[in-house]
Amino acid sequence: QVQLVESGGGLVQPGGSLRLSCAASTSIFSANAMGWFRQAPGKERDLVATITRGGSTNYADSVKGRFTISKDNAKNTVYLQMNSLKPEDTAVYYCRYYGVYDYWGQGTQVTVSS
Repeated sequence: QVQLVESGGGLVQPGGSLRLSCAASTSIFSANAMGWFRQAPGKERDLVATITRGGSTNYADSVKGRFTISKDNAKNTVYLQMNSLKPEDTAVYYCRYYGVYDYWGQGTQVTVSS
């Protein structure tokens, strides 16, 4: 089993920035990929960004140019740098480990409001 712990969420004004972290209990290099998802109240859980074992990334159209996913294999940690935040980015953000089985973190709340 893999434990994932997200952190870094909080309240930020529109246009502001936030960096989320996802710390894994095992080597993230062993994962096929790592990802960030988000879910707003009453909405489905949507893909935000992924990064493969080899470092390839992809992003939802809604966050391209504003968000950056990265990882530090030595620290077993995945990051999501969020810039130019908008109210519609408000959601609970979840870390995902893609492996033989998929694992999810508990989520961290991001609220973008003036």
